[in-house]
Amino acid sequence: MSERKKVGFFERFSNAATKFTGSSPAFIIAVTIVLIWAVTGPLFNYSETWQLVINTGTTIITFLMVFLIQKSQNKDSKAIQLKLNELIASHDKASNRMVDIEDLTEEELDQFHKFYALLAKMADEETDIHCSHSIDVAKENHQRKLKGVYRLMKDAEKED
Repeated sequence: MSERKKVGFFERFSNAATKFTGSSPAFIIAVTIVLIWAVTGPLFNYSETWQLVINTGTTIITFLMVFLIQKSQNKDSKAIQLKLNELIASHDKASNRMVDIEDLTEEELDQFHKFYALLAKMADEETDIHCSHSIDVAKENHQRKLKGVYRLMKDAEKED
């Protein structure tokens, strides 16, 4: 069995905090804190300091959670991308052009989106639900069509 690299303190803390903050006990604690704050309002005559306590506390927690959530999202996104890349790379009929597609420009992604929207339309028009369209098949079909068009153009020129 392969050894895994030792996980650092921040990584362990981040993972634990992310798991905890997304749990029911964390939500219950947050609601309890807000209720305690609300109930103590009359004791402090709803003073500015009383309001400042909840405002400052929630602002600090929100600020820190943004970074924690972003770190978790980045890690999850990277893991999903790697899993998808592995599936693409392992399938002999899948287009390897899709590996690391997340590094393309917005314009390049828009081109792929248009292409897949067209494939989706073609798939909707298919009567056989098992029919598959891939980039490579579409490219081959396109090349075949172009050859047919060129042949028709040459035939038309010969007739003139």
